[in-house]
Amino acid sequence: MSVARFIAAQRTNYQVPHTLTCALLGVSLAWFYKWLQRATEAGPHTQMQRRRAEVDTAVANAFATARGLHGSPRLHLDLRDSGWVVSEKTVADSMRRQNLVARRIRRRNGLTRQDRTAPKFPDLLRRDFTAAAPNSRWVGDMTEIPTGRDGRGAKLYLATVIDLYSRRLLGAATGLHPDADLACQAIKMAVAARGGADHIHGVIFHTDRGSTYTAHSFTRLCSRLQIRQSMGRVGSCFDNAAAEAFFSSLEWEVLSLHHFTNPGQAQAVVIDWCYGFYNHQRRHTAAGGQSPINYENAALTREAA
Repeated sequence: MSVARFIAAQRTNYQVPHTLTCALLGVSLAWFYKWLQRATEAGPHTQMQRRRAEVDTAVANAFATARGLHGSPRLHLDLRDSGWVVSEKTVADSMRRQNLVARRIRRRNGLTRQDRTAPKFPDLLRRDFTAAAPNSRWVGDMTEIPTGRDGRGAKLYLATVIDLYSRRLLGAATGLHPDADLACQAIKMAVAARGGADHIHGVIFHTDRGSTYTAHSFTRLCSRLQIRQSMGRVGSCFDNAAAEAFFSSLEWEVLSLHHFTNPGQAQAVVIDWCYGFYNHQRRHTAAGGQSPINYENAALTREAA
């Protein structure tokens, strides 16, 4: 190996600054830069350079397929499923070289408004957001999606129902008002997604203590469907952490990347992400690193076997 290639390899493989290596070896920086320019113009002629170029292309393609939403841990799994033999560190280094950033943090305002006169339900989960089987434990919540200039236009509201077994989003109802009717729509969508009321008898549905979920129309619907309501404490996001985690992903992966001009535009983008990406492509740690749909299908295959 030539001296210049040794310096370049130290920088690529061990993150040793080339300025330090050149100083230790008594090599001129100008000479190294000239060699580097010639090597770049000649293209990736060494095996290591060719490999890095191939990995960069694969990582960029996988990042685009994941809508720019997967970080290095999930992209690593995507590439392995595609047949690539790479480490997570290699993927992370490639993303850093190409300036591929997956997540941007943003906060949301809470919608919980408690009705102190409404009946309360006990906390049946106790912060245990796991489920041994489908349709045993669901969680839900609501969030607002700002539209218009500076988010001051009409608001779109999203009500969700998530199965803790696979983190599958069963119900995603949108509307212009965060009321009990919207919560009822989400529950009805979840029941339909699971094949009807006969398949969900006794399921626990855990929410916050907002007036939306203690309203008479909502509690009556749950009673008719034999859904057992469960509620966390007021002001504690940890008591409904699984539902909060979903909205955190929505904010980072969708809302921070778009500025919606009206509720109709927001609805189209959000629903596409919910059912197109979140359920079918987005990998979840709680689902064994698989998407919710793939996790449930794999479980059905194992049961059949």
